[in-house]
Amino acid sequence: MHGTGAHVIVLGNEKGGSGKSTTAFHLAVFLLYEGFRVATIDVDSRQQTLTHYVRNRREWAKAHDLKIPHSIHYHLPVSQGDSVAQNQRMEFDVFRQAVSEVEMNVDFLLIDTPGFDTNLTRLAHSLADTLITPVNDSLIDMDVLARIDPVTGEPRELSHYARLVQRARKERLAVDGRTIDWILVRNRISMLSSRNMRLVQTAIEMLSTRLGARVAEGIAERVIFRSLFPIGMTVFDPLDDMDATGMPTMSHKSAQHEYRGLVQALNLPLSERAKARRAAREAFEQARQHGPWQFEHMRPA
Repeated sequence: MHGTGAHVIVLGNEKGGSGKSTTAFHLAVFLLYEGFRVATIDVDSRQQTLTHYVRNRREWAKAHDLKIPHSIHYHLPVSQGDSVAQNQRMEFDVFRQAVSEVEMNVDFLLIDTPGFDTNLTRLAHSLADTLITPVNDSLIDMDVLARIDPVTGEPRELSHYARLVQRARKERLAVDGRTIDWILVRNRISMLSSRNMRLVQTAIEMLSTRLGARVAEGIAERVIFRSLFPIGMTVFDPLDDMDATGMPTMSHKSAQHEYRGLVQALNLPLSERAKARRAAREAFEQARQHGPWQFEHMRPA
C-alpha cells in the first residue's frame, strides 16, 4: 500500500490525553505553511479528535473569511453495523482508499491513531516513515511503553504497545527494507519535582536505548491549546491567542517556539521535499512555456 510518494508520519500511543491529535494537527499546519502538500487521516472512529479539529478550523475560517491553509482530510465512518468484522472491513476499505488517493500526490501524510489496538492501528504503524509517540512526563504515563522500576527507573517488562511497534518495524523492514524512525516526545516536562524529573529522565533514556527510539522534548501543558481547539487554530496561525493590542502573548510565542523545536528534532526530509517541489515547478513552467505538446507529455516521475 505504501508507495514512494508521501513521507508518512504516524502519531501513536495507547494512552489517551497524551497530545497525539494536537501534535498531529500542529505538524500538519506547520508543513502547510512551509508550502508542502499535506493530507491527514483520522483512524480513531470513536473519538475523532483530529477530525473535530479540522472541522472547527474550516468552520472558523469560513465564518471569519480567513485565508488559512487546510490539509486534505479523511476520517473513518462511525461503525453502525451489528457485525464487528463488517465494521472493520468498512474501516479498512476507507483507510486503504484514502492512502491510495493521496500517497503519490502529497508530500506528507499524517495519520492519527486511536488509543487502543486494532488491525488498522497496526497497519497504520507499519506504514510509518516517522512514528511519534507523545508521552506525558510521569512514570504512570510511561507504562504505555514498559513497566518501570519506581526506584531505579529501569524498564522491566515491555508493554503491549511497545511490542506492537516492534512487530510493525519488522513487517516494514521485510516489505521494503526501510526502517521506522521512532521518536518518544516528552510532554509537560516542567511539572515534576527534581527527584521525579531525574527518575523519568533515567527511565526514558533507558527505554529509548532498549526500544531503538529517539527522544525529543515536547510541549509543556498550556491553556492556549484548550482555547485553540474550538476554533481549529494553531500556534502557527497568524491570529492565534492575540491579546488586546493584537500582539501574540508570551504563551503563544513560547508554545510556537516549542513546536518549532519539536519539528527540528523530528529530522523530517524537509529540504529534500522542498528541492523536489522546486524542480517539479520548474519543469512545469518550462513545459508550459514550450507549448501544449510538451506539456501534454509531461508526467510525474
